[in-house]
Amino acid sequence: MIEGKPDFHILRAMRHSVPKSLLLMAGLLVGCATQKAVSDKPYYEDLSAHRPKVLVPAETSGKDTALPVKNPAPVTPTHTVNQKVDLVLDSIDRYNQTRKFIDGFTIQVYSGQNRDDAMEAKRKMSIDLPEFTSTLQYQQPKFRLTVGRYYTKLEAHPDLMKLRRSFSSAIVVPEKIVLR
Repeated sequence: MIEGKPDFHILRAMRHSVPKSLLLMAGLLVGCATQKAVSDKPYYEDLSAHRPKVLVPAETSGKDTALPVKNPAPVTPTHTVNQKVDLVLDSIDRYNQTRKFIDGFTIQVYSGQNRDDAMEAKRKMSIDLPEFTSTLQYQQPKFRLTVGRYYTKLEAHPDLMKLRRSFSSAIVVPEKIVLR
């Protein structure tokens, strides 16, 4: 083989062997394919030996076939954990009373550095969508116009779809919700 040029004998052998290998592979696939057995009589298998046996009671003489309802005897609990559960619930209650914020979500309608654009978005919001109460915040260096307080993204999704009709850039963002 000359450097940089392929050996033509090898290329010629490969050219003749490639179609043969493809034919061999196709023949193998066709030979391995399953064929449906053709039969004149329909398939039938008796599975009744494997079915559970149900005993049907003899019918009563015209009376209601419903079984009479017995009142169960009262059961007194023996191994209760009420005191332990009460302690845990009390500790959870004390913790919740000290919490001031909870993780939640809000819908951000506008975010930018231009105060006039933020005020215009708030005005458009009050005209187009009066059912929503918007809040304009300045968090240096941005103005943020947000709507609503939601505990989950799923809860915020219907309002997000309504807001996106007027504000295409509206998104759900995480935010701390003040507990009152």
